[in-house]
Amino acid sequence: MIAGDGMTIYIDIVLIENLLMNYIILYAVGIILKKQIKHIRLILSSFIGAIYSIVAYMSILEIYSSMFLKIVLSIVIVYISYNPQNAKQLWKEVLIFYMTSFVFGGAAFALIYIIKPQDIFMKNGLFLGTYPLKTILLGAIVAFFVIITSFKIVKSKISKKDMFCKVKIKINENEIETKVMIDTGNLLKEPITNTPVIVLEHTLLYDCIPKEILNNLENILGGDFEKIPKEIKEEYISKLKVIPFSSLGKQNGMLVGIKPEYIIIEKEENKKKINNVIIGIYNKSLTKKGEYRGLIGIELL
Repeated sequence: MIAGDGMTIYIDIVLIENLLMNYIILYAVGIILKKQIKHIRLILSSFIGAIYSIVAYMSILEIYSSMFLKIVLSIVIVYISYNPQNAKQLWKEVLIFYMTSFVFGGAAFALIYIIKPQDIFMKNGLFLGTYPLKTILLGAIVAFFVIITSFKIVKSKISKKDMFCKVKIKINENEIETKVMIDTGNLLKEPITNTPVIVLEHTLLYDCIPKEILNNLENILGGDFEKIPKEIKEEYISKLKVIPFSSLGKQNGMLVGIKPEYIIIEKEENKKKINNVIIGIYNKSLTKKGEYRGLIGIELL
C-alpha cells in the first residue's frame, strides 16, 4: 500500500485500475485500426503501463516522470500490442493511441466532476483515491462507445464522390480509362521492388494485353504456359510479376501483375501522373453492377 495526503492507497487496486484502463484503450485502438487483436499482447502491454504508473507515483526514479520516457513507453506499448511492420505504421498507431487516450481521459475527468469524490488527489500525473473501481470502469466504457460511435459517424459522412476517382492507364502504347474506388485498405506492393499496386479487372485490359495472357491468369500463376503461343510467352514472361494479396475475399492469394508506362489519376480538378506503379490483374468482377472496375490505395493519391 501507499500512503498519500492522509490516505492509504493500495497498490493492487491501482495496478488493477490502470491495467483495465490500459487494456480497454488498446482494445479500442485495435478496433479503430481494424487490427487483429491478440489479448495476450494487450494484457502484457497494459501491465507494463500499469507498473509504470505505480513506479512514477512512488518516485522511485526521477527519470520516470520525464516526457521523453512517457513517449518511449507509449511506443513500446503500441509495438507490443500490434507489432507494426514499419515506422510509418508505428507512428500512425501511436497517434491513434494518444487520441484514444485523450478521449478516455476526458471521460474520466467528466465522471470525477459529476461524482465529486472528496478523497481524490493527483501525483505525477496519476489520479488516486478511494472512489470505487466501478467508476473507472464506467468511464472507460463510456469513452469506448463514444470513440467507436464517433468513428462510425465520421466514416458514414464520407460521400460516394470521395470514394472514387478516374484513372487513365497506358500499356503497350494503348490508353484506357476507368473508374476506380479509393481503398484505404489497399496496401498492396510488389514484394521485390516495393512498388505500389493498383488492382484492375482483367476485361479492362483486352485492348492492351493479349487475351491469351488475360484468359489464362490462373495457369500462369501455376507455372503453366501451354495455352499461350510461344511468341507471346517469350515477349511477356519477363514483364509479368507475381503479387501476393490477402483481400478481395481471398486469403493468401496471388495476382499476376504488369508494369504500365504510366497512370494518370484524376480527382476533381487535380491530375497526378505516376510512372512507378504496377497493375495487379484481377480475373473476376469487383462489383456485380460494375460501379467501379479497379481499386487504388490512398498512398498513390
